[in-house]
Amino acid sequence: MSKFREQYRQAQKKVAVPTGKVKWFDTDKGFGFIANEDGGEVFLHASALPEGVVPKPGARVDFGVADGRRGPQALAVKVLDAAPSVAKAKRKPADDMAVIVGDLTQMLDRVANDLRKGHYPKNPELLAKMLRKVADDFDA
Repeated sequence: MSKFREQYRQAQKKVAVPTGKVKWFDTDKGFGFIANEDGGEVFLHASALPEGVVPKPGARVDFGVADGRRGPQALAVKVLDAAPSVAKAKRKPADDMAVIVGDLTQMLDRVANDLRKGHYPKNPELLAKMLRKVADDFDA
């Protein structure tokens, strides 16, 4: 390993990345503030966020800091908390899925018996569509 590379790695270990929690963020205005772990506030502009990310109040973040015109400003913000899954919030309750899976199992048993007799299902498109739908519900 080169001497330069070793010095670079040592310097990286010494650099502390500030962390904090989003105090608030207004998407219409395009900015908000982070409550720094040191107790201070850091200005958060939308341009410092990854594309498509809208932080929720209380979300934990890592960020760089630069001195802005009106105080510290966050740079290269990385949201540490995983955003809640929209798909998970919309998926069917487990009781409903139990009924659906039971019905599908009975249908698949009938299809399996027909296949043993050398006959494919009469409506393979419908069967495939149902299997995909159940798989999508589980994958949410």
